Amino acid sequence: MPRLINNQLVTSLHAQSSVSEEYRMLRTNIQFSSVDEPIEVMMVASAQAGEGRTVTISNLAVTYAQEGKKVLVMDMDLRRSSLHHMFGLRNHTGLTRVLANQQPWQEVVQETEIDHLHAITAGPNPPNPSEMLSSRRMKALLVDLKEHYDVILMDTPPLLSFPDGLIVSAMCDGVILVVQAGKVKKDVVKKAKANLERVKARILGVVLNNVKRRTDRGMEERNLT
Repeated sequence: MPRLINNQLVTSLHAQSSVSEEYRMLRTNIQFSSVDEPIEVMMVASAQAGEGRTVTISNLAVTYAQEGKKVLVMDMDLRRSSLHHMFGLRNHTGLTRVLANQQPWQEVVQETEIDHLHAITAGPNPPNPSEMLSSRRMKALLVDLKEHYDVILMDTPPLLSFPDGLIVSAMCDGVILVVQAGKVKKDVVKKAKANLERVKARILGVVLNNVKRRTDRGMEERNLT
């Protein structure tokens, strides 16, 4: 029986739409941002909740899979997981089971309705999310996963709410910062950016959501300076 894919997964449901083309442009820009050192592991971050982080990483993951790459998308938000809703997946098991040494990752990885795209959901909420994500087990897991996937994308909690995102950023080749236009104040975004820079995370770029198209171009850098 087909899974119910969230209607926000436009790159799958409406692959020829202008929005899907924007996601493909984002993928291309990421690829060209580092020619000498391919970006294999990345995370999508936001300063606050509700800025479109999960929607962005899910659609970006689809565009990589559509290119023929073997892609894994992971829900690293062990507090309020939502990635499974995007792909219509179960969440009774997942990353927390692996990090607690209860299951191998091969048992929790799930196929999606998208060819070449697999997912590891968050799983049951643990009492110690930050400790789990910073554990040696997490680092070893990522090393193993990189042997099996071309691209790994991670969804994380809001940067200014919990330390989890900063912990995960240290494991990534790059970070994409998602900003909801008209909702988040510039000082809040600058603080999130400064926090990433403090842990030496590599910011690949900014996705500005909810922007009128006539004012869309060229705003990313100005919003962060």
